[in-house]
Amino acid sequence: MAAVGLENATAAARPQRPAIPFLPEVMLAALGIGAFFAFPNDLAFLARILITGLFVLSLSLVLGQAGIPTLGHSASMGTGAYAAGLFAIHVSQDPLAGLLAGGLAGGVIAVVTGALLLRTAHLTFVMLTIAVAQILYEIANQAAWLTGGDNGLSGISVDPILGVFGFDLYSRTSYLYALAVLMVSYFILRTIVDSPFGLTSRGIHSDPERMRALGCNTYRHLLIVFTIGGLFAGLAGALSAQVAQVVGLASLSFGTSGDALVMLIVGGSARLPGALVGTVVFMIVEHVAATVNPYHWLFIIGGLLIVTVLVLPGGLISVVDWVSARMPWRTFGRGARHG
Repeated sequence: MAAVGLENATAAARPQRPAIPFLPEVMLAALGIGAFFAFPNDLAFLARILITGLFVLSLSLVLGQAGIPTLGHSASMGTGAYAAGLFAIHVSQDPLAGLLAGGLAGGVIAVVTGALLLRTAHLTFVMLTIAVAQILYEIANQAAWLTGGDNGLSGISVDPILGVFGFDLYSRTSYLYALAVLMVSYFILRTIVDSPFGLTSRGIHSDPERMRALGCNTYRHLLIVFTIGGLFAGLAGALSAQVAQVVGLASLSFGTSGDALVMLIVGGSARLPGALVGTVVFMIVEHVAATVNPYHWLFIIGGLLIVTVLVLPGGLISVVDWVSARMPWRTFGRGARHG
């Protein structure tokens, strides 16, 4: 009986797989392609949403899944952006190679800083993550001979993707490129979250002392999570550099990390789709509010955050779940709980 109970408990803890393979990625592709044809004049803005969504996804892995309370996640994104930009200027203009260079740079800065910072906890850790991002910000600002300083790193140019799809003034290639990178990244992150590794991450988030008692090396595990999150944040930075063809100091700023945290909270920090929902809602509300009232748009963003936290503590993704549960195709869309 005890064995049966243990087996049932293990099955209950294991994330449910989608009834249709790759359903989340297929839905993401369908929505992305639909937006491509529905808003052909806004593809530059939509590409920026996709890039920001990738950045918030990486934060969702670090904070939402593993509970690492960072406010300096922009350190990895900014490092990846500058690395990809410098790679394109001085090494090669191949976009995929530049993307890899940016991701690796973001992962390296994450593992180097995480190895030190993760030995601290709570408020000390939070403040140190901010300090790391600010230090990198100041280094980029002072090294104007390399990074362009306040003027930003310009002169970035990349070759056509796969030698065929060149970047155009209408942002068609940029948008589809960003969508493809986001889809692949989402699949990888969802696989990680749904794996035993992801289950261990959530266990550490819920009760780190118990996980240590079970023999889990929580420090090593969190360092791996922090590094993976930094790698995908670096990918987002590299993608931003290639699409915008300029890298500014804002990519390393505290505001970038803060905005990503707000998007994650609005969408729902406990699940990967929440990161994308929060990014889309936040950026559309920001865009519309700033257009209507460029001086007081932050009031609307603050109100959105307060309402979400008080009324929907699970984030806007809980509304999406409620609606989808009442759709005719609900029996086909029962996806993984966390991905």
